[in-house]
Amino acid sequence: MRLEDLYLVLLVGGAVLLVSIAAARAAHRIGLPSLLLFLAVGVLLGEDVIGLQFDDARMAQALGTAALGVILVEGGLSTRWSDVRRLLLPAGILATAGVGISVTVTAAGAHWLLGMDWNLALLLGAIVSSTDAAAVFAVLRSLPLPQKVTGLLEAESGFNDAPTIILVLVFSTAATESPAPLDIAGNLVYQLAAGGALGLVIGRLGAVALRHIALPATGLYPLATVGFGIVAFAAAGAAGASGIIAAYLASMVLGNSKLPHRAATRSFAEGAGWLAQIGLFVMLGLLVTPGELPSAVVPALVIGLFLLLVARPVSVALCLLPFRVPRREQAFISWAGLRGAVPIVLATFPVVSGVAGADGLLNIVFVLVVAFTLLQGPTLPAAARRLGLTRPGAMRDVQVETAPLDVLDADLLTVTVPAESGLSGVAVFELRLPPPTAVTLVVREGAAMVPARDTVLREGDELLLVTTPAVREAAERRIRAIGRRGRLAHWLGEHGDPEPADRPAPG
Repeated sequence: MRLEDLYLVLLVGGAVLLVSIAAARAAHRIGLPSLLLFLAVGVLLGEDVIGLQFDDARMAQALGTAALGVILVEGGLSTRWSDVRRLLLPAGILATAGVGISVTVTAAGAHWLLGMDWNLALLLGAIVSSTDAAAVFAVLRSLPLPQKVTGLLEAESGFNDAPTIILVLVFSTAATESPAPLDIAGNLVYQLAAGGALGLVIGRLGAVALRHIALPATGLYPLATVGFGIVAFAAAGAAGASGIIAAYLASMVLGNSKLPHRAATRSFAEGAGWLAQIGLFVMLGLLVTPGELPSAVVPALVIGLFLLLVARPVSVALCLLPFRVPRREQAFISWAGLRGAVPIVLATFPVVSGVAGADGLLNIVFVLVVAFTLLQGPTLPAAARRLGLTRPGAMRDVQVETAPLDVLDADLLTVTVPAESGLSGVAVFELRLPPPTAVTLVVREGAAMVPARDTVLREGDELLLVTTPAVREAAERRIRAIGRRGRLAHWLGEHGDPEPADRPAPG
């Protein structure tokens, strides 16, 4: 490559990055998922519009898998262990048995409704049955939902990529090979177990190393932390195990360890995750040919509706039956099964394997992802409200990059005092938050003020709290308890559990 060519590549790449960032800002303002505009940028750059040619499915598969690894690293670093530890069993069942049920039901729908042969129908079912971690992380963390619902969806999306990848590979080679069911099950168990073990071991080793080795510059800590996640991803892949599971678990271990410069690490990982998403979606937009998409609209809508209204609810209901999850939560979990980059990347696998009809599957998956992201993403807040799951007073993380807070290992939380909340009328000193937690700012009717001990809270107030990881859970419990029963919550037997045991289960 000549120097002039390098400058041209960097110019185009930088311009695409800036346009994509501007698109992300525009998508946020109008309430659309960013991935749609990233895909649109790729389509506009493609051969049917601007003329940039890219049709290498093998390269798209390799780069897409690597990008998914980076996205899972960022997701693992920002996942709180306290939110998901009690949900590993139901999430694991959703990510394994749930995927199997969804694949079977979706394949049956494709076979009977569209007349697909069983091999293509099973391939399509496997490709679209995985929920997308990037989409789930991006959408759910902005909603004030119960921790159980958010944690379950996040853990499921982090774990279910591995089983779907295995099934897609099996069905892609089924035309030339016929693996026995026991071989498939053994491969699945090995990939999950070995990938999980490698992820936990590398994550633990990374945490010990970063706590005991003094690096010469602050900026090296984020690089090293993300580097351990990438090492876990690559090591598991080289061992024939699931790199996706390894990257997610290693990053979760690192993210929940008391590492130095946590705020800088999370900011760096978030930037790397955004870069991976932008590159991935733009590349996938380049890969499709817009002129071939109209013929895929009807089958994509048929399969998407069947997946959304039949296959996903059936798999969720059957998998969560032993756990007595209320029906309204099951309904939201079914609706929140977002699809994103993962199905489009998986659709490149049969193309690379030379499966007959694979190009048509890629177009169907692309249209399905776009159409149902437009349907599901913007409607999730309304669905949560309609099902009575939104928690207006729930704590939300505030992303900060302030050195003193980083030195103190502190967290910032915001709390909104909702209508008819027990927080209304309570003075700040009556909150009795566990030290060193403090209410540092109150925003009331658009004006900010520093509260005194005797400042009385009102409906609509937004509070800014500073706390530490050691007492964060206790502070959240105290806020929830007072919100439910007022200043005498403790004496009334209310302890602020995330999901109160005395709350009747609807449905």
